[in-house]
Amino acid sequence: MRRQPGPRASRRPASPVLLLLVAALLALLPALSVLSVLAAPGARAADGDPTVSLSKKEAGKGGEITVSGGGWRAEALLMLLICGQSTPERGVIGGTNACANADGRAVTTDEKGAFTKKLPVTEPPKPCPCVVHVATVTGEQALADAVFTVAGHPTAELPEQTGGGKLAVLATTRLEGDSSLLTWFGAPPARRLVFTVGNLGSAPVKDPVFEIGTAHGVYAPQWEERQWRGTVAPGAKAQIKLPVELSAGAHGDYQVSLRYGQKVLAEQPWGVGRPWGVTLFWVLLCLVVPAAVFRIGMAVVDKVRPRSAGSHRTRTPATRRRPKRRGRTGARTGQDTATAPGATTEATANAATTTEATTAVLPWFTPDSAPSKNRPRPTTKGQA
Repeated sequence: MRRQPGPRASRRPASPVLLLLVAALLALLPALSVLSVLAAPGARAADGDPTVSLSKKEAGKGGEITVSGGGWRAEALLMLLICGQSTPERGVIGGTNACANADGRAVTTDEKGAFTKKLPVTEPPKPCPCVVHVATVTGEQALADAVFTVAGHPTAELPEQTGGGKLAVLATTRLEGDSSLLTWFGAPPARRLVFTVGNLGSAPVKDPVFEIGTAHGVYAPQWEERQWRGTVAPGAKAQIKLPVELSAGAHGDYQVSLRYGQKVLAEQPWGVGRPWGVTLFWVLLCLVVPAAVFRIGMAVVDKVRPRSAGSHRTRTPATRRRPKRRGRTGARTGQDTATAPGATTEATANAATTTEATTAVLPWFTPDSAPSKNRPRPTTKGQA
């Protein structure tokens, strides 16, 4: 019986040339992938997490290190800080209050999201372990930490973690409170940030420490710690009110942020009115002070300027008082004569002067018509 030819019998052995081509292609695949990554570094930076590298892992105060990074957003503004009480795994535990903020540096990434910047080495306010903390200032938040040791700086253990508690904001945040009259004159505006949190973890959270940040315009928020007294049990929720205060004379559009750990939980806008009372005060000051100075100057000029001869008022001489006439009794006359023997002539002259003055003052009396002591009185009508 003859076997019928089938499909299996029709197979032919593979050519050795074809096998060599397949093996060569498989060997070139890793190289092709590497070439594709190198050809598009910008895409890799956009898809990967931001990274930070340091020129030195340890340096003393007064030194300098070079900080480089990649994978950041293109043309993003970054802040470089040396922070204490921090690790890359747990982040900056004390917030920016644990960093040397005064000696930080700012840098802008290039089109590929990379940067290189020199950073002076300073001692942070918290003990080590320390990190070089890099975070975005504006736009979407991104951060990265690199381990660094400040030579000669104290070292302490990190605070213990609070179990497996995890807080999350469950409702929309809001600002409560009104401005007082003093705020209209430049007093610090103050509000209360009200929000509701829930514990999504498996352990209770006791006395959580939040961070309140206030940002104005394109500037980075200034964080301040606010501790809430209480315990949030697993699966429970609680309403929390934290005070928020701006600097004196603040006005404009502000952004209030709430952060717990390394995660920003909520953001709330806050429009602060201009303190018009301060403006009114300066306007009145600019009007009152020049007017007062002008009045004082005019008074001084009026006192010191010389006066002309015709401007003086003509003063009338004081009326000369007439001497009192003494009594003409004999006793008085005798006393005067006895006390002042040489005054008789002067008295006679004064009497004569008085008589002449009387005669001059009364012109209607003539010597002939003047009443006389020796002239007899008329006794009957018609005798004159």
